Formats: sequence, structure tokens, C-alpha cells
Amino acid sequence: MSAFRSIEWLEGGIVRMLDQRKLPLETTYNDYTTYQDVAQAITDMVIRGAPAIGAAAAYGIALTAHHSAAADLDSLYDELEVADQLLRKSRPTAVNLFWALDRMVAHIANFKVSTENGSISQLQSATLSEAHAIAAEDVELNRAIGKHAMPLIPDKATIIHHCNTGSLATVDYGTALGIIRMAHEEGKQVMALIDETRPRLQGGRLSAYELKAQGVPFKVIVDGASGHFLRTGDVNLCVVGADRVVANGDTANKIGTYNLAVVARENNIPFYVAAPTTTIDMATATGDEIEIEERPAHEVTHVDASQITPDDVAVANPAFDVTPAKYITAIITERGVVYPPFEENIARIMREK
Repeated sequence: MSAFRSIEWLEGGIVRMLDQRKLPLETTYNDYTTYQDVAQAITDMVIRGAPAIGAAAAYGIALTAHHSAAADLDSLYDELEVADQLLRKSRPTAVNLFWALDRMVAHIANFKVSTENGSISQLQSATLSEAHAIAAEDVELNRAIGKHAMPLIPDKATIIHHCNTGSLATVDYGTALGIIRMAHEEGKQVMALIDETRPRLQGGRLSAYELKAQGVPFKVIVDGASGHFLRTGDVNLCVVGADRVVANGDTANKIGTYNLAVVARENNIPFYVAAPTTTIDMATATGDEIEIEERPAHEVTHVDASQITPDDVAVANPAFDVTPAKYITAIITERGVVYPPFEENIARIMREK
């Protein structure tokens, strides 16, 4: 497994994940053989980032088929349905989770209809093949996003990035952080301002870990410092990822994204969202309809094992916020850059093959 590949299938029916809770101080790989453990890994944020979560869910279905003791296909179909339902509950906001599971369900249904006298081993192969395809396609989508973004990046640019959207948040390479990485690889003089991203510090822990290893110039800043840099004119653009983009362009992303977008707009700084079309949810009309995950209180009251608040304080810990489309300059996808009017242009790009 490469240093930044977040998830991989190993022979013998094992899904290996890089445990992102322990980075950057410890590099640990966890092995999983059941869909229950994969679902728990998603919930616990061993693996995180919308594209990576989608791949993990797909591999959870493949694991179910691989290790099943079912005596016949009907029993295996029942097991796969149970696995699907549990995996859907692991995290509610990231649309890639549901997209990947819907794709696996459709693939299984097609197998059921089109394969006469099929066997359990054939279905095992079919589920694994589709999970592999989802993972491989994610890497290609990310690289295509980066290529479409390059004309938007000046040859010398300071870029604010929120959370972590690199190889650790995807199967490999990354979306928004992948854009910064690609700009560096193409010889552009980029400086990334990486905010810590409270409460789980994905920016300070994970984005900094990736960029340091890749040799990309960066500075870590506290979340509240972004407005200072935007106001003083030291920033050329902001680029973030997304866990869900809905039909009108409203975008759910890591908590704190909305703040960044509003201040960027106030200071006339372009604010870009980088997301594959697998993150676009055409069935949801506006951001007001997005379910926002509420995470455990200890993420706010503690940093690792160290308590930073008084005992028994009330905590609100939404994992995501919604940035209204009016604050977004453009959405960068693998099919091209989408500009306002978003409702019209997102629908157009989603119709394209």
C-alpha cells in the first residue's frame, strides 16, 4: 500500500485502511473482514472523506459476499441487503456513500437478472469487480478535476484550503488538495494556507502531513486566521472539497466552510468547490434538505485524550455546514468547471456522458 492510499483490497478477502485517527504521529493500517467492521470504521473516521467513504462501503459489500457461508444465492442476496442497510447508516451526510451502495445494489440486481444458473463464486467475483471499479474510477476522476482546475491557478498563488481533501480523503490523489498538488507538480509556485479544521484537526494533522511529504510549500493557520489573510490581500483563491452538492449548487462540507466562503466573498476572493459528479445529489433541491451529522461531544471537549473544557458542559458538534450557492465562484468537476447559474449548469453537466 502506498503511503497515501487510504484503502486497498488484499488477497484472502481483507480490506486494509490507513487509520487516519492516528496520523501524523503514527502510521497504522487496520485490516477488516466484515461489513460490520467497515461500517464502524466509517463511523469512527478511521477512513473519512466522501470519495473514500464510498469506496469503503463498496468494499464492505464485496467482503460480505467473499466471506459468506450462504448455501445458495437467495441467502446471499439477503445477506447483502442486510449489509447494505447497515453501511447506509454509518454516516448520513456524504452522498458518495449512498451513490456507491446504490451502484453496488444495481450491479447485484443486474447479476440476478442476467446470469442464468449463476453461482455464489460468480456473485463474489461480480461484487469485488464492481468495488474495484469504483475505487479505480475515483483516482481517475480526481486527476481530471485537477486538470480542469489548472487554468484557474495563477503561476504564483497563495491558496486557502479547509479540512483534508487529498489522497487520504479519497482512494488516492485527492480533489481540492489534489489541485494544489497538481499545480505544484506542474511547476507553479503555490503556497497553501492550511487551516487546522477544528474539532478533529484534519487540516493540521492530515493535509499538512500530505503536503509535507509531497514537498508542497504550506503554512498551518488557526481556523480563525483565514479572514485576516483574505482581508490583507495575501490570498489568491480558496478551494475546498464537498460531501454533497445539491441541484441548486448549495454545498455541504466540513464545518467552517460556510464561514470561509462568506469572508472570501466579502473580500472578492474566488471560492471554488472541487468535487466529482459522484458527489452531486440531483435528488435534493437545496441545502436546507441536507441531513447534517451531529458528532460526539468529546470531539469538542477533548483534543485526543486531553480535556480542554470544564466538566459537564453542553456541546453542539455538527460535522458539516452548508454553503449557499451564491458564495461559490465555481464547482470544479471531472467533466469541467461549472459556473452559475448552477441549477441550470449542474443539470447540464450531469446529463453529459
